[in-house]
Amino acid sequence: MTTTWVRGPIGRGADRRVTRVHERTVLVLVPHVVAGTRLLDLLPLVERDDRVQVVFTIPGTLERWHGTEEFVRAQEGLVLPWHQVMQHRFDLALAASRSDVDQVEAPVLWSPHGAGCVRPRLKSPAAESHADPVHALDRQSLMRDGRVVASALALCHDEEYALLRESCPEALDRAKVVGDLCLDRMVASKPNRPAYRQALGVADHQDLVVVSSTWWTDSVFGGLPQLYRRLLGELPADRYRVAAVLHPNIWAVHGRRQVRAWMADSIERGLLLVPPEEGWRATMLAADVLIGDHGSTTRYGAAVGVPTLLGTFPAQGIRPDGDADLLSNRCGRLDLAGDLRDQLVGATTVRDTTLPDRLSAMLTARPGKSADLLRALMYELLGLAVPESGARLDPLPIPVPIV
Repeated sequence: MTTTWVRGPIGRGADRRVTRVHERTVLVLVPHVVAGTRLLDLLPLVERDDRVQVVFTIPGTLERWHGTEEFVRAQEGLVLPWHQVMQHRFDLALAASRSDVDQVEAPVLWSPHGAGCVRPRLKSPAAESHADPVHALDRQSLMRDGRVVASALALCHDEEYALLRESCPEALDRAKVVGDLCLDRMVASKPNRPAYRQALGVADHQDLVVVSSTWWTDSVFGGLPQLYRRLLGELPADRYRVAAVLHPNIWAVHGRRQVRAWMADSIERGLLLVPPEEGWRATMLAADVLIGDHGSTTRYGAAVGVPTLLGTFPAQGIRPDGDADLLSNRCGRLDLAGDLRDQLVGATTVRDTTLPDRLSAMLTARPGKSADLLRALMYELLGLAVPESGARLDPLPIPVPIV
């Protein structure tokens, strides 16, 4: 079988190809869109450095999530085929998934791709056996052949560090609590709310209702497919706009064409369908009320202060005392038999004002500090001095709905 190699800035003959000589090469591992979107938050912390060259790859060859290659190509970075990556040593690899990280020759910085390292469920619905891990900090996830794979584990909270002490103490010296960069960017971007609303076509006199869904059948998208049509049919169009935020794995498993087909009637009636690659965070900041489930996007939305109703929520199997459990206990449940508009108004007028701060405290133990902490960790692994200028925390980009 013929294999293709990219004539890039690494490997044999690279010194005859490069225009600017760099000291370090950073590899970004993108096994799926969820991981890729999180790693794109990290890149501005290092890619502007003249000493650094960033390259991308899609790990593995046997299985792939649909849409991953299109997502990676859209970033306009240099993309190396996996077989070429396997023949080269890199100075740092960034990962937000455990997929194939043990195959990379590089110091690996691993970070979670959702709200923290601990899943909201006690057991994933996709798990094939009771032995499957219930969080990303167990020995099965972190070790291969008796060794800890990652050189550094970026944790969001001190409680995750305590969990690691019990689940995989061999990795304790690799772990550092750095907070949540995703949440920090959302908080820092709050002043841009008017611009986000304008981009979504939400007038000053209108309320934006965001419907957020994780994947699997007990999500809002899986369990309440009629909700979008009902909202658009029952809410006055001159007073409300409705937006849908769907987990990237919904798009990956069913296909972009199918998702758009399922939502076509709603789009024609004015639904703002947010693409999976980017836009959900800015849409949350533009929202006036949120209907969600146990997924990360719902928890982030509630954490930044959006009044929240739960459209669906698992009847059992949620981790006690976790952030999803707090959401379940503090947010009202949407009653499809009742008047939807009355419930939305009620969510904005009668709500637990302490919930955002409590959720935020559960999502990050280093609020506002993640960029500096992550950058310091990355440069430590690279063996380079940290630039004197402060870490950039770029505002979230303007959301562009699918039409």
